[in-house]
Amino acid sequence: MQTTYIETQQISFQDFKNQILEDYKLGRISREMSYLGRREVLTGKAKFGIFGDGKELPQLAMAKVFKNGDFRSGYYRDQTFALAADALTVESFFAQLYADTSVEREPASAGRQMNGHFATRSLNEDGSWKDLTAQKNISSDISPTAGQMPRLLGLAQASKIYKSVKFDGSEKFSKDGNEIAFGTIGDASTAEGHFWETLNAACALQVPMIVSIWDDGYGISVPTMKQRAKADIAEMLSGFQRKEGEFQGCEIIQVKAWDYPALLDAYARAEQFTRMESVPVVVHVIEVTQPQGHSTSGSHERYKNEERLAWESQFDGLVKFKEWILNYSIEIDGKEEVLATAEELDAIDEEAKKTVKAGQKQAWESYQKTITDLISSVLPLVENLKGQHAEIENYISQFNKLVSKAKKDVFHLVRRSLLATRGTNSAERNQLMQKYNKIFEVEKDNYSSHLYSQSQWKAENVKEVKPIYSDSSEDVDGRVVVRNNFDKIFEKYPETLVFGEDAGNIGDVNQGLEGMQEKYGDVRVADTGIREATILGQGIGMAMRGLRPIAEIQYLDYILYCLQGMSDDLATVQYRTKGGQKAPVIIRTRGHRLEGVWHSGSPMAGILNLSKGILVLVPRNLTKAAGFYNTMLKSDDPAVIVECLNGYRLKEKQPDNLGEFTVPVGKIEVTKEGADVTLVTYGSTWRIVMEAAEELGKLGISAEVIDVQSLIPFDLTHEIAESVKKTNRLVVIDEDVEGGTSAFILQQILEKQKAFRFLDSDPLTISANDHRPAYASDGDYFSKPSADDMVEKIYAMFNETNPQKYPAIF
Repeated sequence: MQTTYIETQQISFQDFKNQILEDYKLGRISREMSYLGRREVLTGKAKFGIFGDGKELPQLAMAKVFKNGDFRSGYYRDQTFALAADALTVESFFAQLYADTSVEREPASAGRQMNGHFATRSLNEDGSWKDLTAQKNISSDISPTAGQMPRLLGLAQASKIYKSVKFDGSEKFSKDGNEIAFGTIGDASTAEGHFWETLNAACALQVPMIVSIWDDGYGISVPTMKQRAKADIAEMLSGFQRKEGEFQGCEIIQVKAWDYPALLDAYARAEQFTRMESVPVVVHVIEVTQPQGHSTSGSHERYKNEERLAWESQFDGLVKFKEWILNYSIEIDGKEEVLATAEELDAIDEEAKKTVKAGQKQAWESYQKTITDLISSVLPLVENLKGQHAEIENYISQFNKLVSKAKKDVFHLVRRSLLATRGTNSAERNQLMQKYNKIFEVEKDNYSSHLYSQSQWKAENVKEVKPIYSDSSEDVDGRVVVRNNFDKIFEKYPETLVFGEDAGNIGDVNQGLEGMQEKYGDVRVADTGIREATILGQGIGMAMRGLRPIAEIQYLDYILYCLQGMSDDLATVQYRTKGGQKAPVIIRTRGHRLEGVWHSGSPMAGILNLSKGILVLVPRNLTKAAGFYNTMLKSDDPAVIVECLNGYRLKEKQPDNLGEFTVPVGKIEVTKEGADVTLVTYGSTWRIVMEAAEELGKLGISAEVIDVQSLIPFDLTHEIAESVKKTNRLVVIDEDVEGGTSAFILQQILEKQKAFRFLDSDPLTISANDHRPAYASDGDYFSKPSADDMVEKIYAMFNETNPQKYPAIF
């Protein structure tokens, strides 16, 4: 069992003194980074700056109880903590400020995130997991300042799960579940629903989580009293305080940001509660100062009065820390011992300034060298074109006049030069063109790689294993296929677990998990409260710690509650760390055609547009859905799988190889061959399209029906274009709103696959009305595309071209 900070603090005075002075030095280094960082922005060397000055002491105290294997989920104010946890250096801090695209120099995001967004690298270069128990871990920060909270819940719950769940390789993710998840949030962001939902869930689940609230009294310029019902968040949270003998609630500790000994005690107690008892703890850090204001975008003098500014100067944490050090003395063996003299602390201050300046200088020179090397490799090639176009010399002159040059300026020069010399076939131009192609590939990788997995485990690499049927294969309800497939999954993958509203005891509302909790226990098959944002957050955090969670959102309409987390967090994990972290969570949901405004929505376009980075899989039946679960559990991509809500009671033949067969992503299926028109659809609408195709056949129109199956990725081998080449007509049928998913599908087919070349008629989309579907079967009929709609509109295409053969219906 791991020891806690309290249990290891039997040290000598000299060691104690050294620790204090190391903390003071680190605090001063962090402060100087904030000061110099602001100057770098205001002098134009960086675009924007947001810093952690004023929060140095509580973060030093928090870092003391942060151990290998622990995780932090925070926001952009925690530079001192990152320094203390060895997740940040002065050089990497400034490299991020300058947006250096080197992973080696800026390992948190390779220049993809603005400064203050920290992360450790959980993955090796090939995408395999590192031993996360051998390092201190920071899950990649995001700017939405409560958006990190749902993920925090999952990071904490993973520890509780690892107390009972073991699998091959699990020792790389947890040591018997003794790890803590640390969260940080600004006091104003506690007004966000994500904060309350996360804390509520943590108190119900009793997970090892410490949340630190940095309370400086403002949310940018808006004071706390206008943010919440009570200015004191600890007072508001008093109802969450656990009672003796109950396994609910949390511990609440309030402490001043400038009181160093009290901070050490607060975090030592918090760790004791959390690591030893698995109790969530809120540490409310009050009287925090913000010496430079919110960010480089403005000055806090605009909204803080002189009295407040004077108080902040007096109660600056580092000022009070210095006072405490100078006033500290203890008698040992009859001799008075002190921690440091004023001169010694002044020397530390000067050393901190030199350290920071040296680190900044190194970071700037390394960043600039990337650009100067690029210029030196390109400029001579552009100069070789001077004689081939009069404007080239002018372009070079304009480039040379730039005081500060960025990569975009180099590329602008090259592209203008290539444009000016278009049509010229010379060795000099060809040489520049070759160089351009080479450097463009480098920058494409720097700025656009890792939106999806690039490892050997990416979903596109999972081979298709077809379902096997025999004479003994039974016709069963669709929900039985998916249920029995889950049974095989849980048996095969002990790291897999599922959780959601009604997912456990009753086996989900559609019985797709019937009997699974009884068989595999309530840790792996669990009920949750009605809280979609944190159901997703549980999935993200668990997946970041090596588990394979299936986060169930009961209905597709309800996925809107967690769309922010899908978009800002899950979809960007691999991208914003340039392959440094991943969260291969599977989001299970069900939707499309049923009854009523809130149970028949198909907001697919919103999911597609906001969640690039997550695979979007839309099986037409439950066998296909089961195959997608099998596929994704072999993959390290995140995915949302939308089961057909009206398919659970429809009969399907159950495959003999449950748990083994796979459905490939990005692969369409032609479910009916035809010669006259290509009908493209997916999900529940497929059955109606097939019905319409049969009716069209009676009218002399041979329709080919294609089930997309996978929206992201979409038809990787461009088979739809081949169908259109044969039929010369294209209809996209969808139950999303007009211009929704159908627009995306059209763009993929007409633009990417260039199928417009084969069309003899305008492409047609048949979609739902723009309102939510009205209730009952009649509401569905008049709100979403019916077979009658499809037959009539597709028939009209043929009437337009050959009215004699296809006379008008109306």
